[in-house]
Amino acid sequence: MPAPPTRASTAMKRGADGTVDTKQAPLDRPKRRAVPVSSKGEGAESDDQDDVFEGVSDDDDDDTASLHSDALDEDENFVSEGKAKRSQKRKRTSLSKARTSPKKSSPRKKRKKTAESDEDDTLGLEEGQEVVGTVVRAPKTGRVPPGQISQNTFDFLSELKKPECNDREWFKLHEAVYRLAEKEWKDFVEEFTSLLTEADPQIPHLPPKDVVHRIYRDMRFSNDKTPYKTGFSASFSRSGRKGIFAGYHVAIRPGSESLIAAGTWCPGKNELATIRNNLLRSSARLRKLISAPKFVEYFGKAEPHPKGSRQNIFGMEDELKVAPKGVSKTHKDIDLLKCRSFAVVYKFSDKEVLAKDFKEKLCKVVHVVTPFVHCLNDLMTLQGGDSDSDDDGGDSDVSAGDEE
Repeated sequence: MPAPPTRASTAMKRGADGTVDTKQAPLDRPKRRAVPVSSKGEGAESDDQDDVFEGVSDDDDDDTASLHSDALDEDENFVSEGKAKRSQKRKRTSLSKARTSPKKSSPRKKRKKTAESDEDDTLGLEEGQEVVGTVVRAPKTGRVPPGQISQNTFDFLSELKKPECNDREWFKLHEAVYRLAEKEWKDFVEEFTSLLTEADPQIPHLPPKDVVHRIYRDMRFSNDKTPYKTGFSASFSRSGRKGIFAGYHVAIRPGSESLIAAGTWCPGKNELATIRNNLLRSSARLRKLISAPKFVEYFGKAEPHPKGSRQNIFGMEDELKVAPKGVSKTHKDIDLLKCRSFAVVYKFSDKEVLAKDFKEKLCKVVHVVTPFVHCLNDLMTLQGGDSDSDDDGGDSDVSAGDEE
């Protein structure tokens, strides 16, 4: 007996004219019988069919239909969610474009930005830099003619001696004051160089830029990180500010610390060895110069101070405690041979520096020390018999090096 027709089955009849009449067969639904039906097509059975059961109650049909509709709703939600994300991306893109679009600023803001830019250009500031504080302008009063030092310069250097002022921020705010003081110092050096070259013909007349020292300290190998020196200075020798030759050094500092120095400071190893070898052969010329009455008047007695203080060419910080290597401790010139630097210093008060004749007072000292400077240059550059000698040079065959 054939199986009863299912819900998806169809009755087909062929007519006399060959046409096919398709009619839906009446369904006899058994109460408890369930037959799987393909979800892909009517009347088709497959291994991957969904578990949809026939012969269930109307409530079960409603639940099944509800499950499928929920799945469709999820698919629709997925599609709609994707559309929403794409629309959100488009909105974000439009928002980012709107944010990057430049805003028109008011004329007042434009004028303010222009004024700030002009001020930065005036101060020489780079992009991103700003000045915190009030810019101090150069003083318009108290100026002096070229060749003199003014109270304005000393006031600036006095402020620079204070720890709270010796920093880059303070210096930047007072740069105009510094530039005026620097120009005044260079003008003074120019005038003094003319007098110096007359007193010592071995000194060339060089422009200030070749003899003046920078105010910026070299902090690379120092524990003191103070960025600026507290005075102005210049050095003069046969080769200008630098070189191996003995020469003159002028410095101005507030607090009666201004000075003129002459000689050679910490000469190189070869130059120091040459000086000592020449002193071992003959020390008469140097001793005569440092013992001259005028020299002693300015720099003190030509002998080491009993307490080790600075006096004449003795008492420098780098002086040896014992004799150099290869030299007897009882050598008659042991006081000279212990020296590593051969220099003398004469100081001036603030009142003398600010006086109109300060450069003339410097030249008086130059006249006293010029023979001493020439002697040191000969001791550094001449060998053996070329230098002056005396009868009791003693130990002339000994080469003097550093202490052991």
